[in-house]
Amino acid sequence: MTSRSRTVTRAVLDDLSMIARNAAESIIMPRFGRLSDEDIRTKTSPSDLVTIADILSEDYIAGQLERLLPGALLVGEERCCTQPARIDEAGRAPLAVTIDPIDGTANYAAGLPVFGVMLAVLEYGVPVASVIHDPVTSSSAMALLGEGAWMEDRTGGVTPVQAARPFAHIEEITGKIAWRTLPVGDTEQADRHLRAMTGLWDLRCAAHEYRLVAGGNGHVLAYSRTCLWDHCPGWLLMHEAGAYGARLNGAPYHPDIAGQGLLYAPDPETWRMVHDALSLLPYHSVK
Repeated sequence: MTSRSRTVTRAVLDDLSMIARNAAESIIMPRFGRLSDEDIRTKTSPSDLVTIADILSEDYIAGQLERLLPGALLVGEERCCTQPARIDEAGRAPLAVTIDPIDGTANYAAGLPVFGVMLAVLEYGVPVASVIHDPVTSSSAMALLGEGAWMEDRTGGVTPVQAARPFAHIEEITGKIAWRTLPVGDTEQADRHLRAMTGLWDLRCAAHEYRLVAGGNGHVLAYSRTCLWDHCPGWLLMHEAGAYGARLNGAPYHPDIAGQGLLYAPDPETWRMVHDALSLLPYHSVK
């Protein structure tokens, strides 16, 4: 990824980060650990939660984005529950913004401080800018197409973000693999290699999983569910940090390109190594 956006500048990205920070400071953190039963409800399953903070945060962020990027299609997790057509429009829109007002809502509702705010700007479905903000530390992982990835702390200090170097053996791997739901061809082979890996974890929060692995604190990420608001920000962050990612069939992650699942590794060679070791389906050679 070397081309640059004509629309989204570093100043716009800074504004996106400020919007996420303001939502965290004024809406999310004041309610953390203070939610009542009436403030939490389920959506598609008992584990799929939404809180009053999710709703208020998305409303605030959407209002700010309408002023910052007028005319942009807003693809928010909560509004897409009632307006799912926005998801289909995202790949064709000249400018769209994905909004995950609180990623890791189950953690948030349980009082576990592992959740984040995720924003990504898309141009015809291609992520060109992203922010993954941690409300607890008030730090943001940020990426701009063709200009790299970095971490900005609460004081404004900036640190470059760099993915891990390629590994030589499956046994070295650490990271997040959604092993329960990924499609595999040879389950015995997949189980054997998963057990051989150094360490796998599931934070129930893509925001922090992306931040960790993009920063070199893990080698792989593998997801079966790939909602735009969960993965557009991380897709850009990982690639700008030097990692490699693709759908399980080798296709790029894009709303209009067919494919399922999502796998990241340090480079194309280690991507293939993990893909083959886990017998992931479907697979076509990456061109």
